[in-house]
Amino acid sequence: MLTPISWLRDYVEIDCDIKTFIDEMTMSGSNVEGYEELGKEIDKVVVGKILTIDKHPDADKLVVTTVDVGSEVVQIVTGANNINVGDYIPVALVGATLPNDLKIKKGKLRGIESNGMMCSVEELGFDAEDFPDAPEHGIYILDKEYELGMDAKKIFGLDDTVVEFEITSNRPDCFSIIGMAREVGATFRKTFNYPQIQYNEVSGNVNEAKVSIVDKDLCKRYAAKIVKNVKIEQSPKWMRQRLLACGVRPINNIVDITNYVMLEMGQPMHAFDLDKLDNSEIIVRRAKTGEKIQTLDGEVRALDDSILVIADSNKPVAIAGIMGGDETKVTEETRTLLFESANFDGTNIRLSSKKLGVRTDSSSKFEKNLDPNNVEEAMNRACQLISELGAGEVVEGMIDVYENKRLSKEIPFNSEDINKLLGTNIDKDEMIKYLNSVECVVDTTKNIVTIPTFRPDVVRMADLSEEVARLYGYNNIPTTLPAGTTVGKKNFKQSIEDVTRTIIEQYGFNESMNYSFESPKVFDKLKIEEDSHLRNAITIMNPLGEDFSIMRTTTLNGLLNSLSTNYNRRNKKVKLYELANVYIPKALPLTELPDERMQLTLGMYDAGDFYDMKGVIEILFEKLGLTSDIEYNPNASLPWLHPGRKTEIIYDGDVIGYLGEVHPDICDAYDIEERVYVSVLDMPLLTKYATLDRIYESLAKYPAMSRDLSIVVKEDILVGQIEKIIKQFGGNILESIEIFDVYQGEQIEKGYKSVAFSITFRAKDKTLKEKEVNKVMDKVLTTLEKELNAQLRK
Repeated sequence: MLTPISWLRDYVEIDCDIKTFIDEMTMSGSNVEGYEELGKEIDKVVVGKILTIDKHPDADKLVVTTVDVGSEVVQIVTGANNINVGDYIPVALVGATLPNDLKIKKGKLRGIESNGMMCSVEELGFDAEDFPDAPEHGIYILDKEYELGMDAKKIFGLDDTVVEFEITSNRPDCFSIIGMAREVGATFRKTFNYPQIQYNEVSGNVNEAKVSIVDKDLCKRYAAKIVKNVKIEQSPKWMRQRLLACGVRPINNIVDITNYVMLEMGQPMHAFDLDKLDNSEIIVRRAKTGEKIQTLDGEVRALDDSILVIADSNKPVAIAGIMGGDETKVTEETRTLLFESANFDGTNIRLSSKKLGVRTDSSSKFEKNLDPNNVEEAMNRACQLISELGAGEVVEGMIDVYENKRLSKEIPFNSEDINKLLGTNIDKDEMIKYLNSVECVVDTTKNIVTIPTFRPDVVRMADLSEEVARLYGYNNIPTTLPAGTTVGKKNFKQSIEDVTRTIIEQYGFNESMNYSFESPKVFDKLKIEEDSHLRNAITIMNPLGEDFSIMRTTTLNGLLNSLSTNYNRRNKKVKLYELANVYIPKALPLTELPDERMQLTLGMYDAGDFYDMKGVIEILFEKLGLTSDIEYNPNASLPWLHPGRKTEIIYDGDVIGYLGEVHPDICDAYDIEERVYVSVLDMPLLTKYATLDRIYESLAKYPAMSRDLSIVVKEDILVGQIEKIIKQFGGNILESIEIFDVYQGEQIEKGYKSVAFSITFRAKDKTLKEKEVNKVMDKVLTTLEKELNAQLRK
């Protein structure tokens, strides 16, 4: 919000330099985006009076003038034809600087010396719309006699500084000069002087206009006053200058007054030509579907029943809180006004503004849910300005429809609790001063603070503490350690994720981070079946584009893209992992939040093979305390993996993930010309079975006995099936099984393979005997032969 310092000074004393002002305001919570010193580029432009005008001896279109600039009389040659002796004008002296790096030097025009330049408004950085009384491309004639030699910047309002504040949406009171002046007063411990509003009224019947609110949920209050004998003319210079400083273009006195009050009081207003309202009636209602209105910008806008309008008895005359209608606008022929000051629902204004594609200063303020109790005060201020500027006669009385009044809130006040929360030792009386300075009234007998209705952000003790903290000064609050005995720690899920990340990184994997938004084309790219649940993805309502239009149901695409990027940048031996969520809807369309399941995704190329990836997974399971046997299902439907080098990973009956080599066709789709191995594990299931508890086992006291077992089985028999039988009969004395050879060749029948194990037995309480181990081995061999048709290799 643009805020002229001169305007703030109307209501609060500011006696510091601009740097101090900005620093202090920022520290008290009013963040400053920047500031501009108006007219900073203009120097040595003063008020002068034309004494003589003589024709140039050698030029028909030039004249030679003498000008009194206070300290001296200077001669200036000019081609202006709108000047007369006795005119007061702005004069740029020799050495003066003007906008656009223009510098004034002593010179000669057709042989006659010229010591300066008379200025037009364009040469001072303005245009004709800023000063309607200025002649086109002519010298600007000042409106009265000013002190000769005085700085002309004061006359043009260029001796001011405009500060741009960043106002947060929870502080609608600060979207006004009054609100910021209140903050300045509280920050600098200065008295805030609210404007004294008084004006004269004439007798008349305000009820010749009628106001009714149909949709009371969208309009909390509507006030109206009538102004007769309206005179449409140019606003005074001081008002135009303030509007310009705030970035608002002056139009005429009536429109300028509504804009001035909006800036000063934070309450948007509108003026209707009462004679153009059918039956002099105002009805606040939802628009009817199919209704249209031509707004002040000349656009015809189609309305529907979600948009609130101001209507007369026959038609909409304004879009509530956004823009007035062209048909009832104020013109030079207007003689009677109906002034509107109202309060509309912020959410509806925001949605309507977005739907219509138009955002105005008015709508941007109403969006913040303004205080309805400010409506009457703003109306009175507008009427005061009308009276002072002679713009019309205000009829006595006001129509005010306001059923459900906003009441002040009361919050318990406890200075000890505030000090405890802030870690300070601020005196109670000092706290009360801080709160009173922002119009929070403290009742010390009941220990209650009454919050003004323009502060909807203060609702609890913590908000009171914030007010005290910012006005005391955040930089004055001492640094202290947090109090309390509760020590935070990571939960079990987070601990498992940390252990997982540590183990994976120890084996050379680097973390990859990918978008949660993907393209639906991913499913075809990964050869996912048409009926797969993975295709049931959540669609984004306002996507950036098709490539980011759904929430991902698989992390594989993101990791393959990362591997592809590395491959095409010629990085060798790449190993990546990602710990991130997939989003599985429980129903489509969505009726509740989706299941966000974290997945551990591993991927690598040129850094190992299927068994290296399998080894990492098994080590991870071991480190996470998953002690039961892992089972593998190579027949699972995983179309994005190589048909002969893939498997599901099963633990305790649950499919916990998969691993394998990426299908060559998919590698081609991702422009990777290496074999790629991936594995995906479901972290919620992994966490379900994981444990961080460890049981100590003492070193073995008794010797071990080893047996080598080499058997021949059909090639489709899984090693895991053999290991499962060995563990089944090994019992408590089985210590370990290690496979050390798998052979297929000339010495083995076609369709069969030889698998060799080294099996270690050890008892914890005694030395094993040969017959005990032989008994176990006999059971193992018998079962292998019976269930797997296995034969000892000879």
